Amino acid sequence: MLVSFLSVIAVNGQNITKNNPVGTWKFEAAYAPEGYTSGTIVVGLADQKHTTTMSFTGSEYVLPGEKVKAVNDSVLFSINLEGQDVKVMLKMVNDTNMTGKAVYSEGEVPLILTKVLAL
Repeated sequence: MLVSFLSVIAVNGQNITKNNPVGTWKFEAAYAPEGYTSGTIVVGLADQKHTTTMSFTGSEYVLPGEKVKAVNDSVLFSINLEGQDVKVMLKMVNDTNMTGKAVYSEGEVPLILTKVLAL
């Protein structure tokens, strides 16, 4: 009985790690408007709540994520970009890859993310 209980704990622990989005992610958005096709999304955890920031290559601006939700293997948040509310929806593929989309007034932009691994 104790062995099966410990096995459940070990399996549950692996799931938490597998679906942990916390870290720095480089993104590519090939179909986004010029200036917004690549950058970084940082997913953090503070006071047991997920946080996000988003920045674009070539820009010093860091946009804080609003209404951040991390559920199962998905991360949802919105940013205000040039006066527009942009909803970002991400889904973890594995420990180092996510896919998703950014939805704004002119449509959807597919996103591909790769986790930046610490050296």
